[in-house]
Amino acid sequence: MSEPTPRGTDPDAGEAYVSTGSLPARDQVIALVTAAHGRFTREASGKIADYIPALAEADPAHFGICVTNARGETFAVGEADHSFSIQSVSKPFVFALVCEALGPDEGERLLGVDATGQPFNSVMAIELRANRTTNPMVNSGAIATTSLVAGASAEDRWSRVRDGLSRFAGRRLELDERVYASEAATNERNAGIAHLLRGYGRIYCDPDEAIEVYTRQCSLLVTARDLATMGATLAAGGVNPATGERVVSAGTCRHVLAVMATAGLYEHSGHWLFDVGLPGKSGVSGGIITVAPGKGALATYSPPLDEAGNSVRGLLATRFLSERLGLNLFVSAPVERGGASRAQS
Repeated sequence: MSEPTPRGTDPDAGEAYVSTGSLPARDQVIALVTAAHGRFTREASGKIADYIPALAEADPAHFGICVTNARGETFAVGEADHSFSIQSVSKPFVFALVCEALGPDEGERLLGVDATGQPFNSVMAIELRANRTTNPMVNSGAIATTSLVAGASAEDRWSRVRDGLSRFAGRRLELDERVYASEAATNERNAGIAHLLRGYGRIYCDPDEAIEVYTRQCSLLVTARDLATMGATLAAGGVNPATGERVVSAGTCRHVLAVMATAGLYEHSGHWLFDVGLPGKSGVSGGIITVAPGKGALATYSPPLDEAGNSVRGLLATRFLSERLGLNLFVSAPVERGGASRAQS
């Protein structure tokens, strides 16, 4: 009996069919992105995250939107070039680096991929699963993911994480030292999660070293334009559309996007798929990234958050643009009967 083909490889890849498509015409995209910004810029609900003191200083009026297609064309409006810390939006990209290094099967075995149905920083999510894995989109799984980045020291791991995320963004990303210091002084819960994982054998380096690198990872400065490029790299089979560099394989992108779809919005991920129909990831600084495989990515930035920690304006704009740009993966139209279809009936 022949051995099964490992996931992520395909001996007949040259004959494979993949999802693809394109955004509407340039003028239409510009008009829709501008309309979304105008429609939701006066939305006043939500609250800025204040459990990390440095984040509480964000301007609640800031609102940026950026769409980047798989060819690298960018459409931006508002504060799309305003810098903010990437926070949890870093999680899928570090997971991509680990999957690329270890393979998706090993990533799934060591980290888990199922949605927890719990908040992003839940300890109960660890306890409820018999094998103590969660998934790379929640804090426990993300800390474990960072612990799997190769390196002989925290500095080695950090260098690999920053370099990898910079390749996704197409430019060198810098650390926000103030945000890092603020998070490092208030991350007792994450430190507790890391040590709990060590007790279960589910963290793969020194837990304090993992927390050090994870905290730096979340403190990298990005813009909505950067996030759109990073997402478009996942949408384009791992090739950065701005630089032309292959960052990860197409197989890695497929698995990362699957986990984003099931767990990227935490306990609201099911509602997100029902409503928006795309893989997405949010962060407490107000960033949201949404990926349309084969087409491109949409990124928003607006600091006021809802009760689940997701940007209020970002959610509204993403829903609006997903519908009007034709991004929702689950939208289809009836096939006209007749011709070949009728002959085969």
